[in-house]
Amino acid sequence: MPDENLPAHARTSGYPSRAAASDGAEARGGVAGDDLTRAAGQHDGSSAAGGPVAVDAPGAPGADDDPTPVSPRNVTLSVAMLGTAVLLGGLVVLPAPYAVSSPGPTRDTLGEQSGTPLISIEGAETFPATGELLLTTVSTTGGPGYPSNVVDVLRGWWDPLTAVRPVEEVFPPDVSQDSLKEQNQAAMVSSQENATVAALEELGHEVPATLSVAGAEEGSGSDGVVEEGDVLASLDGTTLTSFTQLTDLLREIEPGTTVRLGVVRADEDRELEIVTGEREGGGSRLGVLVDPQFELPVIDPEIGEPVEVTIQIEDIGGPSAGTMFALGIIDRLTPEDEAQGAVIAGTGTMDASGEVGPIGGIQQKLGGAVRDGATWFLAPEGNCDEVVGHVPDGLRVVSVATLHDAREAVVAIGAGETDDLPACS
Repeated sequence: MPDENLPAHARTSGYPSRAAASDGAEARGGVAGDDLTRAAGQHDGSSAAGGPVAVDAPGAPGADDDPTPVSPRNVTLSVAMLGTAVLLGGLVVLPAPYAVSSPGPTRDTLGEQSGTPLISIEGAETFPATGELLLTTVSTTGGPGYPSNVVDVLRGWWDPLTAVRPVEEVFPPDVSQDSLKEQNQAAMVSSQENATVAALEELGHEVPATLSVAGAEEGSGSDGVVEEGDVLASLDGTTLTSFTQLTDLLREIEPGTTVRLGVVRADEDRELEIVTGEREGGGSRLGVLVDPQFELPVIDPEIGEPVEVTIQIEDIGGPSAGTMFALGIIDRLTPEDEAQGAVIAGTGTMDASGEVGPIGGIQQKLGGAVRDGATWFLAPEGNCDEVVGHVPDGLRVVSVATLHDAREAVVAIGAGETDDLPACS
């Protein structure tokens, strides 16, 4: 599915290291000393030598037997305090129209999930690693099924690592809890597939693909030209065999160029003319929504079976872990210990051609990374404007635009050769 940044659904509690806010309650008042005893008039009965002073006992003649009357002011104050307490109690549990995003959990892509390796690979030899490659997440309340309350919002405004925004800026107004969960799960599955393909191609393995058309972007040169179900066969006479090949060809074409796109439609070969649009980062784009079906290759002749990658992860959705998945796959498939004991966190979507895309919640992810022991963070180049000025102490951030950039950064960090690594600026 297309690499889109889906909003993170509520998954875990917020930032564990954040100090809990006090409710402000404090014991006050006490017994006034004047109310302990009450003497009548002068010290009647005192001896000339300074003997004991006689004090009226309860019920004794002359004692003040009538209780002090409750003033209207005290009644009003008591009622006001009770009403305030009830109001505050209601505010604590009532939902607030805000989405509150805080640092979520991290997961080591070289580690285990519930006793099972997070990344399992069959059909190829794998190798141990000593470092950690942490994918980072954002925990968000305010979505369907996970409302924020006033306490969440107040804590969020107080905590510099928490973002508070109107809920409509984060979640579509009519989305259901089940629908949101399905979207995030689908994005997670797509990111895992893209990460696998990108990692294998970064290691030099060709991954053939059938490029089926899922639709066209409205207003693009492909709108009304391609049809859902078309299979892309060629571009300007060059046979298409992989998704990466298609993106590489488009990268060399000027925007606004009319290209010849060969497709197979209902078992018939057709040639379509499409005017390309501008692609972010340079080159052209077709405006075609492609649903590729990949054929994973045999990468170990001694095993003789296609490689199979399984990623086991729970309670986390969305596409933003793609870059760290791909780095974990590469580390497992190579004998080199790339990180060499370093704890490196990161984020970023990953398309099948190896491009790292921007994500949401980068500042919260920086906080989660340093909280869990990371000293380095790989950030998408497209998020650098949100990183500058928000890097926690003890963390260094490297800007990456491609999987190749990210892999080289990990190797440099592990080797201690970091002077030339690009930072967000």
